[in-house]
Amino acid sequence: MKHLSKHKWTTVTTVGFALFAMFFGAGNLIFPPFIGIRVGYEWHWALIGLFITAILAPFLGVLMVAKVGKQFTDLGLLLHPTLVKLLTLLIILCIGPLVALPRTGATTFEIGIHPLLPDFSPIWFSILFFGTALILSISKTKIVDIIGRFLTPFLLFVLFLLIIFGVLYPTAAIEPTQMTATESFVLGFTEGYQTMDVLASVIFASIIIAAVVNKGFSSPAERTKMTLLSGVVSTLCLLFIYGGLIYLGATSGYPLNEGSTRTKLLLHISHSVLGYWGTMAVAAAIGFACLTTAIALISAVSSFFEEFTKGRLSYKMGAVLCTLIAVVLSVNSVDSIIAYAGHILVFIYPIVFTIILCVLVFSNWVQTPAPYIASVLMTALLSLIDTCNNLKLPLGGLYELKKQLPLAAYDLEWVLPSLVVFLAVAVLKRR
Repeated sequence: MKHLSKHKWTTVTTVGFALFAMFFGAGNLIFPPFIGIRVGYEWHWALIGLFITAILAPFLGVLMVAKVGKQFTDLGLLLHPTLVKLLTLLIILCIGPLVALPRTGATTFEIGIHPLLPDFSPIWFSILFFGTALILSISKTKIVDIIGRFLTPFLLFVLFLLIIFGVLYPTAAIEPTQMTATESFVLGFTEGYQTMDVLASVIFASIIIAAVVNKGFSSPAERTKMTLLSGVVSTLCLLFIYGGLIYLGATSGYPLNEGSTRTKLLLHISHSVLGYWGTMAVAAAIGFACLTTAIALISAVSSFFEEFTKGRLSYKMGAVLCTLIAVVLSVNSVDSIIAYAGHILVFIYPIVFTIILCVLVFSNWVQTPAPYIASVLMTALLSLIDTCNNLKLPLGGLYELKKQLPLAAYDLEWVLPSLVVFLAVAVLKRR
């Protein structure tokens, strides 16, 4: 029994840190400080919002997959298989060539290259960066694993120093802002969309679940329990990093104006707390971490499309196409990528949220697809109104009507309608 308890503890910590590594993206470090500087005194409300979308929800995504099976496609038993395939395609495009992949290159350029070589062309850098990522993703060399093995602990060590010294010796006092507690919560909540960790969690949950099964916990109950305990480890680690960086942003004293960007703010904080060489260490660690992330994303996307097209699009051709799209989009600034990504994420994030909540809450009692499909369609309709409004498309008063729904002040107006539709369809199907 004692040996079993020790085995469980080892599994929880090992899988927990693996889960943390999956969610912890170096490119996501630019978001918390920017939230902090905008909300000032209300930073703790913003942290709650960010916690829900960037920490808690991704963990629930993994838990959902563990509950229904071993991978996201197992949701086909509750949702229609075609709908699951369509959602998977949209998610892969978001965490791949359309948003996450080009952002790795743009972030590396703005943090690691532009401050040292301001005249260096972003186009040439993008070609070099993604060309290297393409070659390494096709060759599948072990150098990436070797770099990652040493790079992640080094980056975490630098971040630990940055947060500890930044909290103990703040650069400036927290300044009051115009943001209310509600507005601060909403900013943290919606900015958390940009981490895209919920999208990644449902796609790559199979890796974490396989690790749990390989440790000997194969029954559904054991699988869910060990995933739950492992999630606590990753949640605490992410909460420390994101919470610390939000606080550092609030105490940065950085002038917020039209020229302020997320990457400039992170560099300012690094220089204020750790000095020149500390900033270089942060920039180098983030740059190499973004490169390894780019390699992993190209590999994952290429493998997906090879399977999705049943071999008609080969792995190598998929990798080349994915890289070309990323090169074109990464020439934009990080903030430009974030801006257009917002239009996409405001649509797909609530849909994935709805699936996670419905499956976790109702799947023990409701096994028919109709309520889940109806709930997803309701959320998709409300989210589409948001996207159209952001794109300045005429809606004939639909957006204003949607903003009258409960929880609209928190950008959560899709929750109650999707819940009501789910329950209504579930009751009708039982008759």
